[in-house]
Amino acid sequence: MWETVRELAPQRKTRRSVLTGNVGPVTTPHRPTPSATRRNEASRRAILAAAFDLLQEVGYAKLSIEGIAARAGVGKQTIYRWWPSKGAVIFDAFLMLSEGGEGEPPTLPDSGDLEADLTAVLHATVAELTDPRYDRPMRALATEIANDPELAAAYSQRLDGPMKEAKRQRLASAQRAGQLAEDVDLDVAVEMIWGPVLNRWLQRSGPLTAEYTDRVITTALNGLRPRPSGR
Repeated sequence: MWETVRELAPQRKTRRSVLTGNVGPVTTPHRPTPSATRRNEASRRAILAAAFDLLQEVGYAKLSIEGIAARAGVGKQTIYRWWPSKGAVIFDAFLMLSEGGEGEPPTLPDSGDLEADLTAVLHATVAELTDPRYDRPMRALATEIANDPELAAAYSQRLDGPMKEAKRQRLASAQRAGQLAEDVDLDVAVEMIWGPVLNRWLQRSGPLTAEYTDRVITTALNGLRPRPSGR
């Protein structure tokens, strides 16, 4: 999961999700890392991996800090020292999956053909959202975000915000190229294109397929493209 943007844009070295686009941590090369820091990082990753695995196995309702600690081989207090809740642990587990390590912001593919690029991205989004390995964890995270204002703020700042900006920048490129009307509100356009897909997944309101995203793209672009003179 969280890998599709790099797969669609192979010229980039970092791997980004079409859904999240995590801005990964900035690394400093050639600087020795203290052994205590290495141990802490190993423990952190073990905890996050354990949390993600357990979430798939038992579901969010049955997930517990005690279970995560046991699976990761650490003490419960170690987890509470770094995270205030199991929702915060799951959020960082998703961040870990999308870490590229270079601190670069996410980008969407730009071949010059907006419709083709949106088709590739949304087909990948459908594959991500319908993957049984990740459907349950993503729904659990969505539930926590809806109920935890602090987690929602972190999600907006660290994941959703950067990805929305990447989508907006791709549409801005198309607008500069004359593929979208000059008066199109790009923020609204992002919601028009991605909103129906995420809403259908979240509410299970209908089959989520590549064919559905094709219809969404066609309908959206019909309204967003430049209009002939006199109309």
